[in-house]
Amino acid sequence: MAVAPLRVLVFHASLRTESTNGRLAQLAAESVERTGATVDRATIADFDCPSYDQDREIADGIPPGAQALCTRLKTADAFVIASPEYNASMPGVLKNVIDWTSRVRPQPFNGKQGMLMSASPSMVGGNRGLWALRVPLEHLGARVYPDMFSLAQSLDAFAANGRLANDVLQKRFDDTLRCFLDLVEAAKHYPGLKKQWVEFLGEHPTQETNRVETSDTAA
Repeated sequence: MAVAPLRVLVFHASLRTESTNGRLAQLAAESVERTGATVDRATIADFDCPSYDQDREIADGIPPGAQALCTRLKTADAFVIASPEYNASMPGVLKNVIDWTSRVRPQPFNGKQGMLMSASPSMVGGNRGLWALRVPLEHLGARVYPDMFSLAQSLDAFAANGRLANDVLQKRFDDTLRCFLDLVEAAKHYPGLKKQWVEFLGEHPTQETNRVETSDTAA
């Protein structure tokens, strides 16, 4: 019996046209495809949403941008985000769409495998922003891969062919993605693996706080 290839959503979280995070996301997509997986490419602009406002949610429902991210997450086995670092954190536009998307039921991040990467002209490589990004994703039940990839001095890091100019760094990039996909493959086919998401763990349940969902990560 043939096994369907993994489907991975890859997107970058910069609105800038020439963003090095866009180039890093493209490099990730190509690396993922070389493993035989199918890639769904996107940008943060595909998930554009107004600033989160519960009054607006009640009046108008979930905006199309968040609905699009929800749909594409549900059809993917995993996601990869290449995110810039703004003031030692994630871009506001990314946090905003995460907040909107989390309002969908069932909550689409729960049990989903994810990998984070960043590119920055700085020596830090945007790594501080990724640590901030892990917090809402892990709170929402995403299984964020422990190893993150941060590309320092990104303005000079790419070769003319779009790959990393440093061969050692390119190999590390490919190896990290391949190890992540091995984990995704194992999680997808491990029978009966369940994950429960409790948003307000330990609090007295009320209509507002009693949000508990169980996902089958093998589905």
